[in-house]
Amino acid sequence: MNPTPPVRAPRQIPFIIANEGCERFSFYGMRNILTIFLASTFFASLPAADAQAEAKEIFHVFVAGVYFFPLLGGWISDRFLGKYTTILWVSLVYCVGHACLAIYENEPRGFYFGLFLIALGSGGIKPLVSAFMGDQFDQSNKHLAKVAFDAFYWIINFGAFFASLFMPKLLQGAGPAEWWGWPAASVAFGIPGVLMLLATVFFWFGRKRYVRVPPTPPDPHSFMRVVRTALTSGGRATPGFLIASTGCALAVAAVAMIPLLGWKLVIGLCLALVLVMSGVGVGAWIQLESARGKHPDAAVDGVRSVLRVLVIFALVTPFWSLFDQKASTWVFQADAMTKPSWFSPAQMQALNPALVMLIIPFNNMVVYSWLRRRGKEPSQLGRMGLGIALAGASWLAVGAMQLVMDGGEPISIAWQVLPYVLLTAGEVLVSATGLEFAYSQAPASMKGAIMSFWSLAVTIGNLWVLIVNVSVKNDAVLGAIERSGMSSIAFQMFFFAAFALVAALAFHLVARRYRVVDNYRSA
Repeated sequence: MNPTPPVRAPRQIPFIIANEGCERFSFYGMRNILTIFLASTFFASLPAADAQAEAKEIFHVFVAGVYFFPLLGGWISDRFLGKYTTILWVSLVYCVGHACLAIYENEPRGFYFGLFLIALGSGGIKPLVSAFMGDQFDQSNKHLAKVAFDAFYWIINFGAFFASLFMPKLLQGAGPAEWWGWPAASVAFGIPGVLMLLATVFFWFGRKRYVRVPPTPPDPHSFMRVVRTALTSGGRATPGFLIASTGCALAVAAVAMIPLLGWKLVIGLCLALVLVMSGVGVGAWIQLESARGKHPDAAVDGVRSVLRVLVIFALVTPFWSLFDQKASTWVFQADAMTKPSWFSPAQMQALNPALVMLIIPFNNMVVYSWLRRRGKEPSQLGRMGLGIALAGASWLAVGAMQLVMDGGEPISIAWQVLPYVLLTAGEVLVSATGLEFAYSQAPASMKGAIMSFWSLAVTIGNLWVLIVNVSVKNDAVLGAIERSGMSSIAFQMFFFAAFALVAALAFHLVARRYRVVDNYRSA
């Protein structure tokens, strides 16, 4: 009797991981110098505080766009082109965006158009690469998927580490810009473009080995059709229809009030999206059983499963509002701290991916192994809830440091190591775990779309940042902050800390009732 051959990870996985490493270098290479570049170039004529505020706003609008466009990429992939073709062609758009940043480093319109193309490209492929990697596994080797997803997340941070370490120095004029007299910004934004081109080539090299799940054909029992049936069954007087209509009406009002409230367009549009999704989602949940009989039970149960996942995703959004500010609020705080003259404040961000590369293997080989032997390994949702709480703790730390700085006492940048450790530990628990959770919970016909919703949580997280930034410009709010004795910066830090800690508690309560499912494909 022949022994059963050992189960191995798919041979095509290294091509996907190499692609991700180069792409993440390109993205973080430009992202982590963006606020410093904007404040010192396009807003150099403004007072320092105003320049930083404008740069921070553009940064979070950009990040919101990056995590909004996965909706478009997921839809195109699921309905028309499939994951492989969508990733390949959208990656080329991504490369053009990088080229625009390098060429138009002194021309705002061209530069912002490049940011738009990068948001479109990075966002368009973001949900698809991880979902495409998940497609390479089946029931026979799905136990190896966790290792692959951890390696996937590790390589993201490998690329991010070196990008965060070297790109800020290139922006200062070191390296090729200094040697050959090239514009420093062109070099700093051009090198990430070269890495994105390499990422595309690596992905293309594996084309003959990939498992390619075809796009889903038009389905009379698709997610949106089931939702529409549920909302319209019983007429327009049903509670579900009224709630959905109210959400849509509030969304229209949010857009209409943009000029009245002084909001940026992106704030109104993102808020409108949240209101539509919330109204339609709650309304569909209430009315979903009315779709049975008109659609198969499996389709109705699939919609129920997706809606339950979206509740989990919604509770993760506060984490992203804290996490993404390490490239804006934390960088500007680092700039005001004492540090060596050769050290750029943006380089502090290299600590985050370096810690990720240490924490992931430490968790897998030491912490989880130790807990597993005692029958106490935490669930996916348990890890994610703890991660949100750790993010809140990191902002308590930066808030405390800001109070010391506001009191006039100089403080070393080395103190930022503590909040970085806390935030990164939270990131590993939320993001690395969330990728696998999102894929495993998605019905087969919704893999790309559900990963897009996971990315959309980051957009909404950045929306909270934009809303808070606009709110603190209000005279009444500024007066209340002034009476508290804190600076507006410190106040916002403690506000976001409380926001995350409350979200962590809510996440824990919801997670206790969540029923985990297994939606990996059959062998």
